[in-house]
Amino acid sequence: MASCFPTFFVTSIFLGVLVCSLQFLCDAYYPVRQYPFSGHRHPRYASHNYRDALTKSILFFEGQRSGRLPPNQRITWRKSSGLSDGAAMHVDLVGGYYDAGDNVKFGFPMAFTTTILSWSVIEFGGLMKGELQNAKEAIRWATDYLLKATAHPGTIYVQVGDAGKDHACWERPEDMDTPRSVFKIDKNTPGTEVAAETAAALAAASLVFRKSDPNYSRILARRAMGVFEFADKYRGVYSNGLRQFVCPYYCDFSGYQDELLWGAAWLHKATRNPNYLSYIQANGQTLGADESDSTFGWDNKHVGARILLSKAFLVQNFQPLHDYKSHADNFICSVFPGNPYSTSQYTPGGLLFKMSDGNMQYVTSTSFLLVTYAKYLTSAQKVVNCGGTIISPNKLRALAKKQVDYLLGDNPLKMSYMVGYGPRYPLRIHHRGSSLPSISAHPTKIQCSSGFSVMSSQSPNPNILVGAVVGGPDQNDRFPDQRSDYEQSEPATYINAPLVGALAYLAHSYGQI
Repeated sequence: MASCFPTFFVTSIFLGVLVCSLQFLCDAYYPVRQYPFSGHRHPRYASHNYRDALTKSILFFEGQRSGRLPPNQRITWRKSSGLSDGAAMHVDLVGGYYDAGDNVKFGFPMAFTTTILSWSVIEFGGLMKGELQNAKEAIRWATDYLLKATAHPGTIYVQVGDAGKDHACWERPEDMDTPRSVFKIDKNTPGTEVAAETAAALAAASLVFRKSDPNYSRILARRAMGVFEFADKYRGVYSNGLRQFVCPYYCDFSGYQDELLWGAAWLHKATRNPNYLSYIQANGQTLGADESDSTFGWDNKHVGARILLSKAFLVQNFQPLHDYKSHADNFICSVFPGNPYSTSQYTPGGLLFKMSDGNMQYVTSTSFLLVTYAKYLTSAQKVVNCGGTIISPNKLRALAKKQVDYLLGDNPLKMSYMVGYGPRYPLRIHHRGSSLPSISAHPTKIQCSSGFSVMSSQSPNPNILVGAVVGGPDQNDRFPDQRSDYEQSEPATYINAPLVGALAYLAHSYGQI
């Protein structure tokens, strides 16, 4: 018996080396066939039901609706609200979305949400199957509102509701009695970043509806062109002229240059008008295309613009935009751990960590950019070289999957940060409508300050805001699940929007959809 062990052991090592060698050769010679343009299907078992998560991530937007709710409203504890919005300025501003857990309609994050939700559908809508129509309805709920907000040339209505007075109450949107003040930008009070983001949203959405509703698509594209012209002509930061109303909630910190580049990129993609390409080529450097920041969210669009513009070079081999491939690569290197140019922080549990307030928005936006850029790289049969460390499209997808899996429950607390998904998720989210009794359960009006007793209580929210993704854990993977902790417990539309695309890709990849 003793003499047989070494022979068996050596034979096992030899076979193991042979198998590994063959696997290496397969990976080296067949990466594109293994991972085709539309996304590959993994033979391995997925630890999460991405299709279920996709369904819920889109359903969440119905819980954020403002305006008159339709008969097919699926989150039924919500009722119509804000039906006189705009009346203070004699305009119709009914509709749109509440961005997070309060009852204000902020135009800047709403427009960004619309752009990214549209981008999710543009890249991965073909994989969504039955959820595609729901995603389109979520986009249209926003674009119908943005068309109203831009209906008067030279004016864009960028906010409905006095945020300071709204935050002094804890009340259901259906009970709102705080001032529905209306705030606008125009040539005297410019707001280039909001205007350019609105143009990007309308342009991106025009691509979503190009085949299914060509007339609506044309309306969106034409409006986008006019809004972008206004944004570029009257330049200024909107949080200067409207500081007391939009700060500290959605102050602009990154300037408006990123939105101009981003807006021009979307208009070029939507219209194919060569003037936008000329604009990008003439202004790309001055608008910050070569900056090295690695944060993508409602305020900073530099990275998104680079990824989007890199497609023209990678997929269409458009040489004038070849620099954007290297700019996009710089972002990948900054995010990817273990290479010489990595600058990103991760929690001990492996979650990308950018900042304590609403960190999950950066997790979802980065995950979306990773799977999108992987799609572009695969099409061009390219990789990313980070100082000698080669990052393949498969590695980008793997990192995105790891981040999404953490969000869905693969984390030290074994908690899903998507409400309604999995056996354990946040029960006390910072959200007025979710935390207060519904109209059906409590028809009597709940007064402004009465709700604060609920806000500070430990009782679970009575209404499940299915699909809502909260701000997430801190840098040490801790999550107290406290309603008063808005930094970690508040959901937002711009957290969910990029997750929709990432989940569609993963659901398809694992054969779930």
